[in-house]
Amino acid sequence: MFVSLGSIIGSGWLLGALNAAQVAGPASVLSWLLTAGMLALLALVYAELGSAYPVAGGAGRFPYYCHGPIAGFTAGWASWLQAVFIPPIEVLACITYVNSVHWVNTHFNMLDADGLLNHTGLVIGLILMVVFTGINLVGAKFLSDSNVIVVVWKTVIPFLAIAVVAGMQFNASNFKAGGGFMPFGLHGVFAALPGGVVFALQGFEQAVQLAGEARDPKKDLSRAIITAMLIGAVMYALLQFVMIGALDPANIASGWSKPLGTDPSAYGAWYTLALAVGAGWLATLLLADAVISPAGTGVVYVGTSARLSYALGEEREMPSVLAKTNKQGVPVPSIIVAFVVGCLALGPFKSWNQLVNVVTGATAIMYGFGPISLAALRKLDPKRPRAYRAPAPAVLLPAAFCSANLIIYWGGFTTTWKLAAAVLFGLVLFAIGAARNKTGAERYIRSAIWIVPWLGGQVVLTALGRYGGGYNVLPAWVDLAVEISFSLGIYWLALQIPLTPEQSANEIAKDAHQLDYEKPAG
Repeated sequence: MFVSLGSIIGSGWLLGALNAAQVAGPASVLSWLLTAGMLALLALVYAELGSAYPVAGGAGRFPYYCHGPIAGFTAGWASWLQAVFIPPIEVLACITYVNSVHWVNTHFNMLDADGLLNHTGLVIGLILMVVFTGINLVGAKFLSDSNVIVVVWKTVIPFLAIAVVAGMQFNASNFKAGGGFMPFGLHGVFAALPGGVVFALQGFEQAVQLAGEARDPKKDLSRAIITAMLIGAVMYALLQFVMIGALDPANIASGWSKPLGTDPSAYGAWYTLALAVGAGWLATLLLADAVISPAGTGVVYVGTSARLSYALGEEREMPSVLAKTNKQGVPVPSIIVAFVVGCLALGPFKSWNQLVNVVTGATAIMYGFGPISLAALRKLDPKRPRAYRAPAPAVLLPAAFCSANLIIYWGGFTTTWKLAAAVLFGLVLFAIGAARNKTGAERYIRSAIWIVPWLGGQVVLTALGRYGGGYNVLPAWVDLAVEISFSLGIYWLALQIPLTPEQSANEIAKDAHQLDYEKPAG
């Protein structure tokens, strides 16, 4: 539970509420509630998958069991893409937040005039990446034990900020200021989701990724995921509500472009609010948290991306060195790969906002595989013991898949086509490995063919849509109806072409050492 909660409470609480307010105004509270509801559906899906199949890098393994290696690789690749870029995101959040302090900005400036890392910031970022990696190399037990302390801190500080700021300054009139409660309409509510809201709340699945190293995953995993999701949802909704009420009415009277009055304070939103209400001691705590919260999440995601690359390395199409572990069971080569790629990301992506949209889209692709995998595996592997069962699967599973697709759609065309290109690049690497090692993966093309119209269709729909570079061809509400109809069609198609029960059993058997798998008689 602490691993998932530690992933949910990262830089999102420091930066997400202000970004959402700028995009949606007071209605940004609805953005958090909508996101919580959509991700809760997906959390229930992963709770059952994780407890039934507690394997390392689970999000990248479940599709293997039902749709074969091509689908499994695609899911694992998307999972790895989102996980490997989150540590540098947290590094950037830490640096940009602390750099908003006047003394730091004057004497130890880490950003240039455009808010991007300068040479000093880059050095500090690389040092933080080394620290994250070192903690993971010690092993999962140390990671979990130390994470408990960090997460307790990370959870207490936001709730403390909520209580103190709300108690000292709350202007109910702010919810009608700057154009009313919904100044940008429902378009703003939806647009806020990929701009930091989904990013802040995602992370519940991290317990699933580390399930292979848990003591009793079948018993504890579902409760861990659901509890972490509930705590995160309540916290973020309250943070947004209190921030809106605590703003100076003069700063939002004419709009929401600068809710805190000045641009530099945009990086230190809660720090600025604490000073504004006269709580200097809280501002000091928040600066400490600006280091601890992102760092805690970054540490977890270095471990997660390593477990995902470990899961990919178990397949013959990818370098087997990725699946090697030391005597403590730590996937050292995979951790090193995560470290190197994370460090490289600090070059072209030198600001928090530049990475968040891309990571959110990759996360939504990863999440989309979950409902389809669970629906297929309930039919292919019905005798599997399940400590937790997601309720009303006939409604929940297609609704969860639609939720993932809507998040992709709201992310816009500019982000979606780049993600589709990244997935295509990964599949090219997979095809080269399959051909070189003669793995026979081509036999599973039929079961994975639905991925082509799914991601290709999303590129077309986002191009026709109203978000993030779309050409605004589809009218409001019509676009949502088309997106949902398209999602249901892909969901139906994917469930028509899974593996056979025998093929599925063979794929599951590959992880027998983690699943205590016993092949059914006959």
